[in-house]
Amino acid sequence: MPQADRRLADDRLADDRLIVALDVPNALAGLDLAGQLGERVSFYKIGLGMLTGGGLSLANELKQEHGKSIFLDMKLFDIGATVEAAVRGLAQLDLDFLTVHGDPNVVRAAKEGAAGKDLKILAVTILTSLDRADLDAALIRPGDVAEIVAERAARAFAAGADGVICSPQEAARIRALPEARGRLIVTPGVRPQGSDLGDQKRIATPAQAIAAGADHVVVGRPVWAAPDPAAAAEAILAELASPQARQPNR
Repeated sequence: MPQADRRLADDRLADDRLIVALDVPNALAGLDLAGQLGERVSFYKIGLGMLTGGGLSLANELKQEHGKSIFLDMKLFDIGATVEAAVRGLAQLDLDFLTVHGDPNVVRAAKEGAAGKDLKILAVTILTSLDRADLDAALIRPGDVAEIVAERAARAFAAGADGVICSPQEAARIRALPEARGRLIVTPGVRPQGSDLGDQKRIATPAQAIAAGADHVVVGRPVWAAPDPAAAAEAILAELASPQARQPNR
């Protein structure tokens, strides 16, 4: 694995609005990809798919040894006591973002578990892979998806969430909420122009997401599946720095 031991360079010039999702099979592959991206990327997401492949060890190594910021995407959902205990344990890893489902009781429990730490709790509104037909199948109440997302975001903020996860299509609506002042909006479902949609349904380009009010965009497959991941990341960073990504209302 020739790239795995490559030095991960200084990140002072990296744009942390880009979070690269390490949706790869295991920690070794994740470290290899981070080595290829080097100083270009300073923020990584590690999710459930890598949990049994050494994901927590990778998170700790990237954070402690290479100074990367880490978004642990666990989407925790359980009774309050269990969520609080789980978050308290994860908070000891000194990571940056952690996701829980946006139900107010779950958010409150997670904030209790993270008390005294810098770990930011992000509430999942509605997964970006879902549309109205999926919500109907899950017996979620009728209504416009964007309206439901905004309502869940407002309730999560009221419960203490540091930010929310939503699709780029709902970012502007959430950013306009009074409760969103000073809170984070993180958008998966981001695809550069011409990219394969994969399993995402409510999408936008990186520039569109930032212009709509997102603080961070999460991009996975268009980077790690690219023939040249470093070039793919550079193209996204260039788009984030373009006039098209300006936020007119902030």
